[in-house]
Amino acid sequence: MICNLCPRRCGAERTDTRSGGVCGQPAMPVAARAMLHQWEEPCLVGEHGAGTVFFSGCNLRCCFCQNQPISRGGVGKAITPERLRQIFRELIDQGAACLDLVTPTHFTPAILEALGDEAWPVPVVWNCGGYEDPETLRQLEGKVQVYLPDLKYALPGPAKRYSGAEDYFQWASAAILEMFRQTGPYVMENGQLKRGVLIRHLLLPGEMENTRRCLDFVAEHFRPGEVLVSLMSQYTPQPGAEGNLRRHVTRAEYRAAVAYMENCGITDGYTQERTSAKEEYTPDFDGRGV
Repeated sequence: MICNLCPRRCGAERTDTRSGGVCGQPAMPVAARAMLHQWEEPCLVGEHGAGTVFFSGCNLRCCFCQNQPISRGGVGKAITPERLRQIFRELIDQGAACLDLVTPTHFTPAILEALGDEAWPVPVVWNCGGYEDPETLRQLEGKVQVYLPDLKYALPGPAKRYSGAEDYFQWASAAILEMFRQTGPYVMENGQLKRGVLIRHLLLPGEMENTRRCLDFVAEHFRPGEVLVSLMSQYTPQPGAEGNLRRHVTRAEYRAAVAYMENCGITDGYTQERTSAKEEYTPDFDGRGV
């Protein structure tokens, strides 16, 4: 495969055995953990947890990534689409409320093969960093019921500085609009999200203007009742962090962000306790369930 699945369009040669590109992965799926995960938004967790598959590799270079062992550290186990399909069934048998595919974009063809034409009994969730190509997303229409994208940046400065993707917003904004075109307004049943788009935004210390611009995009493009927003406070300083990223988000910063979201008329979604920056959000990537 000469890969142009994501906005990097790096044209890397990726085969079953050869890794390449910005994501640094082969064409076949590589996963580091499959589990019932309790730390997604409540509408995805249900009684037992989201059936989460953590894929290895990423097309972003976020210096604050909490999943660095798998996003950039090469941790993970190569599997076939047939095994991935079996993992999906195992998670459902364990009571998963959804199939939560984390950082899946660079394995899109193999995941589509694993999903097949089966009508899965729980929603399939595309849990991604937002740096997506709408052309790739169009391949997922009818296969994915819930899109869970980050909207990390609306400003090119922090996008380049923290994630090495100055063009992040132009792609993420177009991707979110494509996701909404596919799903339409969100659908809840008994408190569980069955269809729709849930946009995550992580407030970064010292980057309030970026947060305001991200929320402005949501308010300008979606009416109440159309999408959900999760405004997160869980930023955790990583080793080697510099400048503002050496600290947590302050209480005042997060209060200001919540107030701005409310003033924008965004009422559908979630906020976090400021103390939500916990290591337990990040599981051990030890290959269990894979």
